[in-house]
Amino acid sequence: MLHKIPVDELGPSGQAMADAVTSCVHCGFCLPACPTYQVMGEEMDSPRGRIFLMKEVLEGNLPLDEATPYIDRCLGCLSCEPACPSGVPYRDLITPFRSHAEGLRSRPLFDRLLRWVVLHTIPYPGRFRASARLGSLSSNLSFLLPKRMQLMTAMLPQKLPASRPLPEITHAVGPRRARVALLAGCAQQVLAPEINHAAIHVLANSGVEVLVPKSQGCCGALAAHTGAGQQAQDFARKNLEAFPRDVDCVLTTTAGCGSGMHEYPLWLKDDPREADARELASLVKDVSVFLSELGPLDLAPLERPTRVAYHDACHLSSGQGVSAQPRALLRQVGNLELVEVSGGQLCCGSAGTYNIEQPETANNLGRQKAEHLYGQSQGDFTGRRQLEPVPYLWCVLFRMSGNRSRWYGPAKVPAHGRTRFGPRDRQIGLAVDVHHVPALHLCLPDEYRHPAAGLQRPGAAPERREAQGHSGVLRHGP
Repeated sequence: MLHKIPVDELGPSGQAMADAVTSCVHCGFCLPACPTYQVMGEEMDSPRGRIFLMKEVLEGNLPLDEATPYIDRCLGCLSCEPACPSGVPYRDLITPFRSHAEGLRSRPLFDRLLRWVVLHTIPYPGRFRASARLGSLSSNLSFLLPKRMQLMTAMLPQKLPASRPLPEITHAVGPRRARVALLAGCAQQVLAPEINHAAIHVLANSGVEVLVPKSQGCCGALAAHTGAGQQAQDFARKNLEAFPRDVDCVLTTTAGCGSGMHEYPLWLKDDPREADARELASLVKDVSVFLSELGPLDLAPLERPTRVAYHDACHLSSGQGVSAQPRALLRQVGNLELVEVSGGQLCCGSAGTYNIEQPETANNLGRQKAEHLYGQSQGDFTGRRQLEPVPYLWCVLFRMSGNRSRWYGPAKVPAHGRTRFGPRDRQIGLAVDVHHVPALHLCLPDEYRHPAAGLQRPGAAPERREAQGHSGVLRHGP
């Protein structure tokens, strides 16, 4: 696409933005891949339309406030990138443009307050835990809050998992095959601490030494993708100091975090630490990629036949090009049948803070995703209630409590906006929302199997179960 973007006036990211615009040939292959275009059907709510809008703003031909409603509705899921035959690096345009626009736009007072709360709580596990507890405790009064604040409290679990600090070093079991560093993340430490612990357990029992640098911080993706470029750069610089380079790789267990760390060279373009950013980004790998490269694993088969559908996280499949490796790991598990989900490429609508900023669109996409997932398993579930709308899709979570299985899933949103995730007192044979493959603990010997996968605790007596199949949905971390 021809343009007259004044690159020299746009700072270090000006050339990257201009190059992304240049590479777009306006072909339209991105339209059917774009979730917001599928929902809204508007050209300006497609990647092609947004590229044109951003070009016009950067050239000075269009007022920023006329473009921001469409730019704000972009999920940043990057589904357009693998669909583009011209290889447009959409991320090189949308992320720096949002940072550029943030310094020029004006937001309503409430939007500024909400944005400040998000950017100063979620990236900091201690603050986020405290604010999440406060939000859960005050949930009965949430009807007094503005609607978008109600949605924030509605997405909080009724009870947070107990804090589980990660060990700074976990030695390999047996001969050491590799040495890695692990990004701990921020929100994940509070909402789902078992993910990193499960990953460390799997890695250690696969002969991998795992380091968790104590001085690390948030990856910065949340800030970068919402236009807080300076905060994202600060987080990136902190992690450049924290992570060692004498490791085989730096692992992530969350798709958005891994994709964000790969963008460090873009965020720190022309910064004195740009070379360091490129070096660290080159070491970053998703844990499923690393485990696949490690070679065949000694997998313990499941106790009974299980049908599993794996849900691709957008920033893993589209952002990092990783989709085969998690499936390859699952196919190594005995008694596990892997099935594909109709509409699996569809974004779930979460997209970091998108479900707070654009709740209506997020709810629409989340409902579509839920319908696809539940529809895939419809024949295997019993006692299924009619699917009800939820503002945020957590899929489903299955845990064992003694010999009783419980299903935790989305329930109807009451009038005040609260979404409750409570037990359904019916055993329906549903597997797990594992957030990530290692959370299944499938790669461990029998004595290490964990109840989160519906298996045994170490040393527990075998449980009696009926010999019947069951189905489930697996979900990578957001």
